[in-house]
Formats: sequence, structure tokens, C-alpha cells
Amino acid sequence: MNELLHTVLDWSSSNAYWLGSAIYITALLECLALVGLILPGVVLMFGLAVIAGSSSLGLPTVLLLAWLGGLTGDFLSYALGYRLQNKVPQLPILRSHPQWLASAEIHFERYGVLSLLIGRFIGPLRPILPLVAGMLSMPFVRFTLVSLFAAAGWSVVYTLPGWMVGAALELSPPQGFWWQASWVIGSLALCAALSIYSSLRGWRLSSLVSATTFGLALIALLFSWQHLSVFDLYLHDLSQLIRSSWLDHSMVVITRLGDLSTQLMVSFILCALLLLFKQFRALIFASSTLMTAAVSNYLLKLFFARTRPSVLLEPLQSFSFPSGHSASGFAFFLVLGVLASRQQPQRWRVIWLITALIPAICIAFSRVYLTAHWPTDIIAGGLLASVICSISLLLTQSRQPIPSLSKQNWAIISGMLLLALAVILSWNFPAALQKYAY
Repeated sequence: MNELLHTVLDWSSSNAYWLGSAIYITALLECLALVGLILPGVVLMFGLAVIAGSSSLGLPTVLLLAWLGGLTGDFLSYALGYRLQNKVPQLPILRSHPQWLASAEIHFERYGVLSLLIGRFIGPLRPILPLVAGMLSMPFVRFTLVSLFAAAGWSVVYTLPGWMVGAALELSPPQGFWWQASWVIGSLALCAALSIYSSLRGWRLSSLVSATTFGLALIALLFSWQHLSVFDLYLHDLSQLIRSSWLDHSMVVITRLGDLSTQLMVSFILCALLLLFKQFRALIFASSTLMTAAVSNYLLKLFFARTRPSVLLEPLQSFSFPSGHSASGFAFFLVLGVLASRQQPQRWRVIWLITALIPAICIAFSRVYLTAHWPTDIIAGGLLASVICSISLLLTQSRQPIPSLSKQNWAIISGMLLLALAVILSWNFPAALQKYAY
């Protein structure tokens, strides 16, 4: 097995052109209507990214090829749907499984542009939604703008983990790393599995299950973070292998989503709009989650008083554990995911929550990439927010569920939040970039 792996890696190092072509074609087929339904594209993309991480093919090139491939698949699917119109249900596979197309249509009609962003990360919907967008004659300019952003996020989520695994193969992990990594990853996976299972089964106390499992994992981490130094140091060094100028700029933009000023602004906008729409139960849930997460994280920072990695030219002065950016990011996007998933089938609730976690995970990763936090810091922040969100949801829904927001309400909320983020993230960006110089 080792000989085969070395043969593949040696070949990829000397044949970067063919490896890049394989990444582009696989991304295209994974996002192409009908083909993406039967192609194990996720596995192939991860495998190719692992090989690329161990070869001379850099991360920017891999991300660019995956983005262009996914974008091409979207355009071809849109063109097919626009061309066939009412004949789409007669296409192979869809003719035998009409429920797939019906589900995509319902999702598209209910959430519009947002469905293309969310559906990009949902396997069965990814290759069908662009087809439906063309079939329903969505304006091409609007479709293009949405696909540009959706494909970019998708390429990062589906290739970055594999590329980092491949890069890790080039480094020899220190003794004890795999034991510590297995403990941390295994605990997180068990918590996620129990939480998802209880939600899919429709358990009445699924929020209590989530709060208990994530709470136990958080307590274990609070008592053991000092013994996970090998895990922290190795992953910290590994994250620096992908440093580049353009990625530095991107990560600073992402990390500013979790800044205190940003979170205060978007939290105020969200709560104010919920009050305006007279969604009082949703307001109680959102405000209690966001405020409790912020206060709890601040108190834990003072209690543990952990120093940050001393890599930045001007090291940050506040304490490190848990990560405030991670806690606030997870809290805010979990709140959005919970509110968006109200009055939907259990499977869709889980999908919305998992999708909502993607930007939160990106914020958390940016903190390690920018050397502002250790890996255990961001994990603790995410667990803290998950526990608080679960408890808040459990208490808010003790008598009756939180009602769902209308499509018009969501249009206003998403528009206001995006406008606020655009203004905040563009404000004084050079100073923000200098803050994380190393």
C-alpha cells in the first residue's frame, strides 16, 4: 500500500498538468446536472486534493481549478434547463426519480437565490438546482453572480481539508500527535453524531441531547487543554504551510466577521428586525444565545488566562482560551440556522444547521491561520456556543416551538445583514491587514 501511495505521489509531482486537469474535470462533473447525482465526486475531490497537497501543485491553483470546474458545471446545467424547459422531467434518472426534481423545485421556489447558496453544499441538490434555475428562467446575470460566490465557497470546503491532509503527509507528526488528535476528533465526531441522530429521529428533547453531549465535550476540553500541546503546535505549524498573500487577505476578511464590532452590529440588526416583525420568541432565543455566549466566553478567558501564539509583529493583548471569534461566530450562525429551519422536516433542519456552520468554521479556522489562536481555542469556542444555543433553544421552546419567519422577512433580514457586513468589512481594511502581519 505504501509503495502504491509513493508511486501516485511521485507521478503527480511530475505530472501537475494532468492532476490539475483531473481536479477541474471532477469538479465540473460533480456540479453537472444528472452526472453529479451518480458520481462519487466528494470522495474523488478529497482524494485528488490529498494528492495535490503532497505534490508541487499549490493550494491557490487547486482552489482556482475547483472553482472554475464547479462554475462550468453550473453554467452547463443552467443552459440545459433553460433549453429544455418543460422537458426536464423526462431526462434520464429524473424520469425514474421525480421526487428529486420536485424537492429541488420546492427548495428553489421557497428560498430563491438563497437556495443556490445553501444547495451548493447539499449533495442531491447541488447538480439539480442550477438545472431548475434554468428551467424556471431565472435571470442569467443573477444566476451568475450567485454561482460565482457559491462555487468559490464550495471549492474551499471540498478541497482545502484534503490539500492539508496531503501537506501533512510531507511532515512527520511528532510523537503523541495521533493519540491526541484521535481523542479530540473522536469526541467531536461522537457529539455531532448523537446530535444529528436525535434531530433526525425527531426526539422531543433533541436540544437537551445536544446540550449534554457538547457540554461534556467542553468540560473535558477545559480540563485537558494543557495536555494537548502537541496537537496544538503541530496543527498550528501545518496551517502555516498554506500561507500566501492572497489567502492572507481572504482570511483577514473572514476573521473580521467575528470581530466584536461586527458581531455587535449584526446582532443588533437581527434582534431589531425580529422585534420589528413581532417575532418575540425568536427574539428571546437569539438575544439570550448571543449575549450569554459573549459573556461566558469573556469570563472563561479571564479564568484560564492562556497566552496567544507569539508570532504576530504586534501580538494581541487579550487572552486566548476560548476563542471569542469562534464563540461569537458559531453562536450567530447557529441562531440563523435554527431560525431558518423552523417548521421544516427534520432532515432539512439538520441540513440548514450544518450549512450554517460553514461560515462559522471558516471564521474559526482563520484565527489559527492568522496565528491569533491555538486549535483548542477555536474548538472550545465552538463547543461553548453550541451548548449555549442548545440550552437557549430548549428553554425557549419549552411550551411551544418558535414560529417560522416569512420569506419576505428573511429577504429583509438577509439584505440588511449583507449590507452591514459589506460596509464593516471594507472599512479601514489596510489597518486590519497590518494587525495580523507576522
